[in-house]
Amino acid sequence: MAYPLAEWNTGLCDCCEDTSTCCYGFWCCPCLACTVSGRFGENRCLPLCDILTPAITAACSLPLCVPPAALALRVGIRHRYGIKGSLCNDIASSCFCGWCSWCQMHRELKFRKKNNVVIVNMQPPPVMSVPAGFVVQPGVRY
Repeated sequence: MAYPLAEWNTGLCDCCEDTSTCCYGFWCCPCLACTVSGRFGENRCLPLCDILTPAITAACSLPLCVPPAALALRVGIRHRYGIKGSLCNDIASSCFCGWCSWCQMHRELKFRKKNNVVIVNMQPPPVMSVPAGFVVQPGVRY
């Protein structure tokens, strides 16, 4: 059963929705990025990979390389919470609107934590079969 996908809680440029996040991101974007990574359950230092690679040019709106941590976290957040979007949109957001993307991810994680919203993919448990050569006896669990 597929669940309908949701929209991001706020838009990419909705800085007025949570000015504290955007001010934090404006004055110290690496700190905001590390906070997002930690809240998502990843290593807090993961976004530093973006700074220490050619992806730093993407933060200056010169997308010579897609920032790997920003892209991976954005895709991870979309998938975990069932948010609409595409890899192409995630790449564009990470390359051309890096700070806004980090702010949007931060607002989303704050919203999800506050409202405790998680989309769970419910699938039936796998069917266990008895390997060849074993004798099945009633009352014995394998």
